[in-house]
Amino acid sequence: MSSFSPRNMTDYEATYRDFRWERPEYFNFATDVIDHWASERPESPALQWSDEAGHARLFNWRELKQHSLHAARFLTSLGLRRGDRVFVMMPRVPEWWFLVLGCIRAGIVFMPGTPMLTTKDIRYRLVASEANGVIADASCLDRFEGLAGTGRVETWVAVGPAPSPWVSYEPGGEGTGSHVTRFALTRAEDPMLIYFTSGTTGMPKMVQHTQASYGIGHQVTGRYWLDLTPEDRHLTLSDTGWAKCAWGKLFGPWSQGACNVVYDFRGRFDAARILRMLEQQKVTTFCAPPTAWRAIVLQELSRYDLSSLRHVASAGEPLNPEVIDTWKQATGLHIREGYGQTESVMIVGMFPALEPRVGSMGKPSPGFVVSVIDGEGAEVPAGEEGDIAVRVKPEPPVGLFTGYLDDDSANLASFRGDWYVTGDRAVKDANGYFWFVGRKDDVIKTSGYRVGPFEVESALLEHAAVAESAVVGVPDERIGQRIKAYVVLAPGFKGSVELIEELQEYVKKTTAPYKYPREIEFVTELPKTVSGKIRRTDLRAMSQQPAKRD
Repeated sequence: MSSFSPRNMTDYEATYRDFRWERPEYFNFATDVIDHWASERPESPALQWSDEAGHARLFNWRELKQHSLHAARFLTSLGLRRGDRVFVMMPRVPEWWFLVLGCIRAGIVFMPGTPMLTTKDIRYRLVASEANGVIADASCLDRFEGLAGTGRVETWVAVGPAPSPWVSYEPGGEGTGSHVTRFALTRAEDPMLIYFTSGTTGMPKMVQHTQASYGIGHQVTGRYWLDLTPEDRHLTLSDTGWAKCAWGKLFGPWSQGACNVVYDFRGRFDAARILRMLEQQKVTTFCAPPTAWRAIVLQELSRYDLSSLRHVASAGEPLNPEVIDTWKQATGLHIREGYGQTESVMIVGMFPALEPRVGSMGKPSPGFVVSVIDGEGAEVPAGEEGDIAVRVKPEPPVGLFTGYLDDDSANLASFRGDWYVTGDRAVKDANGYFWFVGRKDDVIKTSGYRVGPFEVESALLEHAAVAESAVVGVPDERIGQRIKAYVVLAPGFKGSVELIEELQEYVKKTTAPYKYPREIEFVTELPKTVSGKIRRTDLRAMSQQPAKRD
């Protein structure tokens, strides 16, 4: 078991100052963490699963260890070996966790994918990664039609009944499966998983993490930002194909011995149903993306008993201040924001020991030196905008990826001097708090001003008529770029020329007048990545039309 122990942060400055990364020669999350809790707390709940139909399954730590052992034996009995790459595409069913832990235990590199992927998406991933195997739920098999013989894939595993060449996996307890009882030790720097980034431009890049970078690195996420202990029941809303699942539904909670609460829903997001889940499962800590939080605060929160909650968080994109205020007025809890990437663990966060500052990302995570730099790699003065960067020299932090696989140009663009550059822009104030501006490519230059889309979106969201908003810059010969807003209206409101004018005037009064959207288009939904982030590239492509209003 890692030397990290469940312990809440009470003094940010002291914790940050005294923190040192553990850098063992050998590490395996399944054997060093899961098996530790199976020994220390065998009958305590580890995985509480339920679905929309009302089915429920509960697994304790002893059972979780047994299921992961069975999965590792099953996979290796099919010929998969340490270092092999396996693409995993499953909804939020318990077998996803069993098989992923089985891969980790056996040293098989797993590559998560969302069930929303198409056949074309899957083919790209199998070929680009040179995958050796596939693990898929029976509900996803139609997406694999015609893919037999693709790349190097020889092993096809299905959870549930499936035709050849699929081999059906059935969960089992300790003692089932192949004769293998122990697996070779994995080095801390051995590859453990590969994520395909859900970027807004270009084909997805392959992000590789080691046994340590996520297995050890996310203990910072779980202990310090999610504030977890073995007595907690934690729910993170995330698809299994998103890195946020690793953050809040795998490494984060289980590194701290907390119970992982999983709700398997397949349809559209239902905020009321999630609130009932929090109430019924007596969830103590909860994390959701901003898109979910915006829907949640539109509910009548007083109708739900949320007294079991003690800590809530948000990650994925900046959360609008009015959402934070609405939730706090209803529950007394401040939504603690966190910033990180598929390429990292939590690197900046509004940790529980910090004084909340609405709209701020927070301060750097223990173990990370994070700053705002210019194009030459020099740190900029407090209050000046620049690129968010993580120091990687003389030694990189444990919780950072090893690089983009087979993509020298992406690696070259992402490292600048002593720094890894995240691609996001921010300002760091004199007190060390970070304030998000936007993706480097998303910052709007209009009439000589630089405008971050988030600040315009936040202003719009304060208006009662706006449920969601997304802002982009579109070319304009006169002013460089004009600000265009796409707005999803709240229930009871209807789009009109009068409402456009009202929203424009509202933004002018709420923030600097030059930031008002010269165009507003009402839409029923916003294009998003699988992780819930707004696809501004799609919006910009939709915006190549003359201004409707100036």
